Amino acid sequence: MKRRTTLKTLLGATGLTTGVFNPFTQIAQAEAPYPSKPIKYIVPVSAGGGSDMIGRTVCERWGRVLGQTFVVDNEGGGGGVIACQNAAKAAPDGYTLMQGYVATLGTSPATRKNLPYDPIKDFTPIGMIGGTPNVLVVHPSVPAKNLKEFIDYIKKNPAQVSYGSSGQGSLTHLTMELFKQVEESSIVHIPYKGIAPAFNDLMGGQIQAMFPGLAAALPHIRSGRVRAIAVTGSARNSQLKDIPTLEELGFKGFTALQWYGVVGPAGMQASVVKRLNETLKVALSAADLKDKLSVEAVEPMATTPEQFAQYIKTDLARWTKVARDRNIELDN
Repeated sequence: MKRRTTLKTLLGATGLTTGVFNPFTQIAQAEAPYPSKPIKYIVPVSAGGGSDMIGRTVCERWGRVLGQTFVVDNEGGGGGVIACQNAAKAAPDGYTLMQGYVATLGTSPATRKNLPYDPIKDFTPIGMIGGTPNVLVVHPSVPAKNLKEFIDYIKKNPAQVSYGSSGQGSLTHLTMELFKQVEESSIVHIPYKGIAPAFNDLMGGQIQAMFPGLAAALPHIRSGRVRAIAVTGSARNSQLKDIPTLEELGFKGFTALQWYGVVGPAGMQASVVKRLNETLKVALSAADLKDKLSVEAVEPMATTPEQFAQYIKTDLARWTKVARDRNIELDN
């Protein structure tokens, strides 16, 4: 009896009894190939919009390359704050990822004080998905066919030309404020609750200009209800080949983009990040995925994790400076 008690005590000390730390089980679990179960993919918007479509499209192709299922979880609300909090607090094991984009990791942290997450410290960058430029558009009544004529028009009508945005602190707002800062323009800001009502007033002539994302603008450009003047980004967009970039028109470094990428919680293992990044790159190279992303005017922008991390830092710094210089600060 005494011997059994001693043996049980010994087994317990080495972790071989039920419910106690077992090093052999831990080794087996550590050696399980990643990924061995479905991956949760948080999209920080409600289902049905462009960002949701991008996430689902990427996950479908990426899952085939990775050999595992992605489960898309739409977590809208709070301008992406809820989703970012949940992603940041998740276990850094590679089984919870989030589709970050310019608002959640760029413009919101730049303009909103006391956000409950840090866009740099709280996440592990996996890689970019792609981006779509913003496009400067004007109402057809504006007598400007190019950027120089538009600038001259504003100068001849000080404080009488207005532009719309999808809201205070949005990319459509900050992009025009960056333009105003460079050109010392007097164009007046009219914020709306979303891009749709802003477009309604632009097409109705109540406002004269806007800097929307290309996906939202394309149908109205093609219908002739608005006129495209210039696009952001470092190269012309394939869907508006005749429209020059601000970069080539002399606005060096004007590369504002509506971008999308994948992040995980801080502290992910390098081997897991590497596998996710490499398989994401393969998925983004597929012709059918490129075709599907083009519906939202998104062009793939495959990067390494390090390149994506630097992109986030640069973009955040850009919009933080604009917000500070233009005195733009929002309450949460």
